[in-house]
Amino acid sequence: MSTIDDKFARLSTDNAPGQEVRQSGGDLARMLRGQPLPGTPVDFSHGDVNTDAFAPTPGSLEQFVQGVERGGEQAYTEYRGGAALREQVATRLARFTGQPVSGANEVIITPGTQGALFLAIAATVAAGDKVAIVRPDYFANRKLVEFLGGQIVPVELDYLGHTTRAGLDLAQLEQAFKSGAKTFLFSNPNNPTGVIYSPDEIAQVAALADRHGAVVIVDQLYSRLLYSGAHYTHLRASGIAAGNVVTIMGPSKTESLSGYRLGIAFGAARLVDRMEKLQAIVSLRAPGYCQAVLHTWFDEPQGWLQERIARHQAIRDDLLKVLRKVEGLSVRAPEAGSYLFPRLPALAVSLHDFVRILRQQAGVTVTPGTEFSPHGTDSIRLNFSQNHAAAIRAVERLVQLVDRYR
Repeated sequence: MSTIDDKFARLSTDNAPGQEVRQSGGDLARMLRGQPLPGTPVDFSHGDVNTDAFAPTPGSLEQFVQGVERGGEQAYTEYRGGAALREQVATRLARFTGQPVSGANEVIITPGTQGALFLAIAATVAAGDKVAIVRPDYFANRKLVEFLGGQIVPVELDYLGHTTRAGLDLAQLEQAFKSGAKTFLFSNPNNPTGVIYSPDEIAQVAALADRHGAVVIVDQLYSRLLYSGAHYTHLRASGIAAGNVVTIMGPSKTESLSGYRLGIAFGAARLVDRMEKLQAIVSLRAPGYCQAVLHTWFDEPQGWLQERIARHQAIRDDLLKVLRKVEGLSVRAPEAGSYLFPRLPALAVSLHDFVRILRQQAGVTVTPGTEFSPHGTDSIRLNFSQNHAAAIRAVERLVQLVDRYR
């Protein structure tokens, strides 16, 4: 395999949300035993954004239509997004995070948060650079750093060994910076586990980054969907130097607006400048008409967000009841977001075979833990932003197959 072929092979999309998973018969088909389990298919690889589960923010379609009606003025915004809209977004983000944000210099609207992540990493990482990455964490972090030629320095997250903190190994993070890592990537709340970093962990991340002159890129996509009793600390409000942090957010998940492909990155002006230059040649801008949908962000009807959180928390709690009855299975209750990341008991088949078996015998699609860490060979991720009853039945079928393939 050529170098370029190998480079793209590591970007495998077989387990990406919504992607058709290519599978073959052969040995797997011979391994399958037992009858398929009846039930409605459920795809836990991504959230359900229809009227049966979690509909998009009220008014979003109307804002999109208004954007279309504005025509070229809306379609051809500045590369970093419409100026007036960025000012509005900056005001709301400043209020949310507790630190001022300049709409003119510190905000860029991107094609989804995935676009923001790519631009932020590309703006900070060159071939050969060392990059500290949490394990487990969002799958694209590792893939993008590798694609750009960076060297990954892992920092472990012992999420099952703690209850009052995320479990970040701060000594490993400090050593990563001492070894030359000048960028640190992490998500908070963590994707895939749903744990929130404690105020002390965030303060120490900020202090270590400043001490070593490192840039921190933090994905805070689920920082609005916090469950009862959860306390959240924004990194940019923790005392970190303003030039050392880029925060990524957007309305894709909590607000169910993923189809509009809107992301926001805000922070260090010099990095936002770089990101705009790259966006100008990669995608020009976030979809022009879709940008108008951001008028609904942080401006939902009174009580809308609280009701959405309550519904997610009810699903979370019911699924945890089912999973915690399984002997040998470990799972931590997420403090935020819509992900469960259970560690399965020992099975007679490999993780990737079990994931395929789940689809074939139970109509249940999950994401293997190896997407989030090379060591995640015994874990799966479920996005439980689904129809409540269907999600419970799907996890009950999952549990049946765990017992069948022990």
